[in-house]
Amino acid sequence: MSNSVIIGQYVPGHSPIHRLDPRMKIAIIFIFVIVIFLANNWVSYSILTAFALLSTISTRIAPSFILKGLKPVWFLIIFTFILHLVVTKEGDVLISVLNFDIYSGAIWKGLEISLRFFLLILMTSLLTLTTTPISITDAIESLFHPLNKIRFPVHELALMMSISLRFIPTLMQETDKISKAQASRGVDFRTGPIKERIKAVVPLLVPLFVSAFKRAEELAMAMEARGYNGGEGRTKFRELKLKKADLFVLIFFILVLIGFWISRS
Repeated sequence: MSNSVIIGQYVPGHSPIHRLDPRMKIAIIFIFVIVIFLANNWVSYSILTAFALLSTISTRIAPSFILKGLKPVWFLIIFTFILHLVVTKEGDVLISVLNFDIYSGAIWKGLEISLRFFLLILMTSLLTLTTTPISITDAIESLFHPLNKIRFPVHELALMMSISLRFIPTLMQETDKISKAQASRGVDFRTGPIKERIKAVVPLLVPLFVSAFKRAEELAMAMEARGYNGGEGRTKFRELKLKKADLFVLIFFILVLIGFWISRS
């Protein structure tokens, strides 16, 4: 399994997080994404960070695998931090180099936004790492089931989202394979003027799009050959049911939210 990107990958396991109901995991992550934007001090951020780290440890997946898989987003996190150092002019001047001032508010704001971004990517990655695409599809369909009353295509939407997540690592691996093949033929993606680099990307994008459309066509033909005709009349081999462990995790998460809310005041 390639660990260059972990978003969309599933790692089989029997950890407490793996055994949780996928609807519970999606609901907790959805609330976590909202709550993290409400944090306003180091205590509230510490509580959310501790919850994210505890969740990561509970997956029993090697931290080195997760950190290495997050490598593609490290550049964005560092760039975000540096950008705030440049544009934010709040607080006291801490460092002055060549007439360029770095403010205390810039460091805090940069750390705040970078931490938010890291925690968001980490928590959403844990969902796909510990939940099969089929379970994600069933969970989304179950959560949005009331929308069926207004003829909203819930099943098709859930299936589309699940397939999209599943094909992220596949497309990343395909991109790496094509770029290495083009580099062996003398195409240079990393050096030269910007204009030349943009031109060099064309030999990468064309076969990538061709491969993506080919995979989509093969998937459509396979689904059609197996008699797929949407969610109408379909039954499930495994029904989703909440267990005691799910309720325990829900209570624990509620306590975390209470502690978080108190820390904000």
